[in-house]
Amino acid sequence: MSTIQYERNVRVSERTATTADAFALGETSAMSRTRSVADSAPGIHRRTVLAATGAVALSAGVGYALRPSDSQAATTTGTADAPVASSRKAPPAPLAPYTRGTTLASVSAPRGSSGYRRLGDGPGWERVVRDELAAPRSGRAGRRTALAAFVQLTDLHIIDAQHPLRLEYLRSTDVHAWRPHEALTVQGAIALVERINALRGAPVTGAPLHFAMTTGDNTDNNTRSELDWFLKVMSGGRITPNTGDPRHYEGVQNSGLKLYWQPDEAARDADKQAGFPHLDGFLAAAIREVRSPGLNLPWYSTVGNHDSMPLGCYASHGDSYLTEAAVGGKKLMSLSAAEAKKLQDAIKDAKDPAGVQYHQFLKTHARDMRSVTPDEKRAPFTPTEYLKAHLDPAYRGLGPAGHGYSSANLDAGTQYYAFRVADDVIGISLDTTNSAGHYQGSLGEGQLRWLERTLRDNKDSYAIVFSHHTSTSMDNTLPDPARPGERRVDGDELLALLGRHRNVLAWVNGHIHRNDITAHTGADGHSFWEISTASHVDFPQLARIIELVDNKDGTLSLFTTLVESSAPHRTDFADLSQTGLASLYRELSLNAPGASTELGGKARDRNTELLLKKGSTTRH
Repeated sequence: MSTIQYERNVRVSERTATTADAFALGETSAMSRTRSVADSAPGIHRRTVLAATGAVALSAGVGYALRPSDSQAATTTGTADAPVASSRKAPPAPLAPYTRGTTLASVSAPRGSSGYRRLGDGPGWERVVRDELAAPRSGRAGRRTALAAFVQLTDLHIIDAQHPLRLEYLRSTDVHAWRPHEALTVQGAIALVERINALRGAPVTGAPLHFAMTTGDNTDNNTRSELDWFLKVMSGGRITPNTGDPRHYEGVQNSGLKLYWQPDEAARDADKQAGFPHLDGFLAAAIREVRSPGLNLPWYSTVGNHDSMPLGCYASHGDSYLTEAAVGGKKLMSLSAAEAKKLQDAIKDAKDPAGVQYHQFLKTHARDMRSVTPDEKRAPFTPTEYLKAHLDPAYRGLGPAGHGYSSANLDAGTQYYAFRVADDVIGISLDTTNSAGHYQGSLGEGQLRWLERTLRDNKDSYAIVFSHHTSTSMDNTLPDPARPGERRVDGDELLALLGRHRNVLAWVNGHIHRNDITAHTGADGHSFWEISTASHVDFPQLARIIELVDNKDGTLSLFTTLVESSAPHRTDFADLSQTGLASLYRELSLNAPGASTELGGKARDRNTELLLKKGSTTRH
């Protein structure tokens, strides 16, 4: 893998939380549809445009001049069959909670306590009421009104498992530096899409879901193959998760090296000695064509460090040698533990953010590399290419066009935006990656000013902020070579800004591969919640539904409910179908050597009700 093993070790500090008994579920009214706040084109009624358009830069507080974007142009044509960015239609009233397929109903549970453990159906996780920021008032279940509901997916890490520049060989010093299930990320992600599509309403209110948001590390190694697969997983299409030789897999899992699980071979590699199975046909099945239905609701995209930089940590765009190595016919598969430790430490300690030493490292080990089939699809993509791919009509699905990004982002060279979620709610997607290198994050000062203007000029709307990095993982203040002279802003400064705006309700993020929910209170007493969600590449492989409701008693509630993929908990080693591989993906991730057992978080970080006092400056 690349640098995920370090990111999962970044831990948000534990805080004492007070919990209460689970609340009673109640009925609620339907929410309004996802809308843009852009002005309408001449001759078109403004409300019609608001109901149809997707994510565009807000008309107030933008950091660049607002003009018709690709997203707007695609949804204001007046054609009846044009895709529109709207939530599912509300079911007939009265709405009822929909918990089927969520972790409230059932959770995959390990059988046994040692060795290779199989998975089965386990009891669901109860909901915990968190009252650090506001006291719960009786009777609120019967009063509440739904304002918004959406799904967060994060850290999918769609992996081109045969890519020449992957760092599998670091496993000689860190057993978790390569995972036995990494060839199945596409099948696992498709099963997650299928789960979201099967949700008929929100778990608490029953209201239709507005949209899905990915909060970064959508790809793993900043490669065009991974970007294509990610966009097809989300928007629908056929995917062959294979590069190089179209006839068969070429990588560490058929290398004969006992450092890696060799599923098709009888050899007793290190993983088989730990109980991993011998599965004839596994690699052929892993690279077989699969189909994603695509999400059946609009989806938006937030960028992560693995989407921005090769290996998620090297600011090496423009290095022709590394690009040639990515698409070329040589791959390093083994390394001594001492050399692996040296390279790992250089990445972890940000000693080589520009990848200069990594470049030299590959040259030094050129004679140790094995031959593989070259493939241009393995080339790294630039931030501009990332934006253009999102704007490509081939990847639109249900939209919106650009999935949050617009031609204005292309012109300005930015990867942040704001969008209208509902009448009273806006969403703000930030770019917390630092193009100077290293896997930790920060913000440029220009983006911070844009964020403050956006919050101030939309003070009558509640705000949900999205980013990849968490507050505690934003400590990378290396100067950004793309914007020389601009100061980088860390997590503490961003927390302070969010704490000054009473309309901010939540900051939703990922990166640490762990469920963690933290209460924050600003200097003036304004409070909000930081909601960090586990990845879909490490067990327990989760996504999160978030519902915002008005309790009609001076408080708001954010309900968080975790979901697994649609794949059955129980695996069948003889089933190498698309669904069978998705089940195996989950079970292998449970058993990955060195995998943390704490990424699911505590009960207070899973299914929750997060109470807030209603801000006096926001709409009632």
